[in-house]
Amino acid sequence: MKLSLKQVGKSVGAAVHLHPLDLNLVPGAVTVLLGATQAGKTSVMRLMAGLDVPSIGRVWVDEQDVTGVPVRERNVAMVYQQFINYPSMTVFDNIASPLRLRGEADIDAKVRNLAQRLRIDPFLQRLPAELSGGQQQRVALARALAKNAPLMLLDEPLVNLDYKLREELRDELTQLFATGDSTVVYATTEPGEALLLGGYTAVLQEGRLLQYGPTLEVFRRPQSLAVARAFSDPPLNVLHAQATGTHWQIASGPRLDLQGLNNSSNEVTLGIRAAALRVTANANDVSVMGRVQLAEISGTDTFVHLHTPMGELVMQRTGVHVFELGSNIEVFFNPDDVYVFAQQGKLLRAPLAFEKGGR
Repeated sequence: MKLSLKQVGKSVGAAVHLHPLDLNLVPGAVTVLLGATQAGKTSVMRLMAGLDVPSIGRVWVDEQDVTGVPVRERNVAMVYQQFINYPSMTVFDNIASPLRLRGEADIDAKVRNLAQRLRIDPFLQRLPAELSGGQQQRVALARALAKNAPLMLLDEPLVNLDYKLREELRDELTQLFATGDSTVVYATTEPGEALLLGGYTAVLQEGRLLQYGPTLEVFRRPQSLAVARAFSDPPLNVLHAQATGTHWQIASGPRLDLQGLNNSSNEVTLGIRAAALRVTANANDVSVMGRVQLAEISGTDTFVHLHTPMGELVMQRTGVHVFELGSNIEVFFNPDDVYVFAQQGKLLRAPLAFEKGGR
């Protein structure tokens, strides 16, 4: 399916939910809508589905204007944050319902195949209420996949599940989407989820589309500071620097040689991803002293919050590490790994490895 939003906007009374935007989805691919709560992700999905009519602009599907065509007249599959199943039907019948509506053959085999892929095959004869929350969401996902709709919309479908189950389902969904023919739109607040799902990412903020493109391209080369912040978890470390001859001085911090920066401005904003900070030095690194304010474990990573003369920094280290609260440690980063933005927020230079087409 080729779906395009052309100067589509949405207002309710005086409140603007979505500023006019253009978005042409890549057919048959996964597009992630990434943004904080109230960024406009659900508004975009409701317009795509036909649940809402845009206040301005047009919605096109396969070169046909479908603006105002209601969802019941479109072939769309949807999965929400809150799992929605038919409570009086067994798991088997929930998954089979779209297959029966289409009059398909081999329904039993198709249901069991989907149930096995989502690891709910032992529960086919149970009612949804007899399942855990994660199992119920798997049923909703299986039914959506069984519909085999050309457009599948998933609005933060894993947000209410525990961490371990979210990780498992993300892996499964990545594989399931890769084998399907549907155009998939997946809304999330989590940058890590966008990276795992791959495909394409549209970054939204306060009802505005900031950037759309291949996920790795958006992650590696955010067009603005706002995009870089939206696509960083833990938060992007943001610092300010002033020109001093051929170098750049961070207030109360080190002096940097920012190679590849062609800019006449006297001031720039620097963005350092948490994973770019290290406790051991590499060639050409600069160092910063910091006091440990907090060390927390999140999944397979340790996030260390530091108070430094430059301001607060967050360092991300893979694995479980122990840092004594209140202790002073030296951390390092390479100026080549720093994002540089103009004071207005426009990207001036990505890390040099990305600029050269590297990692």
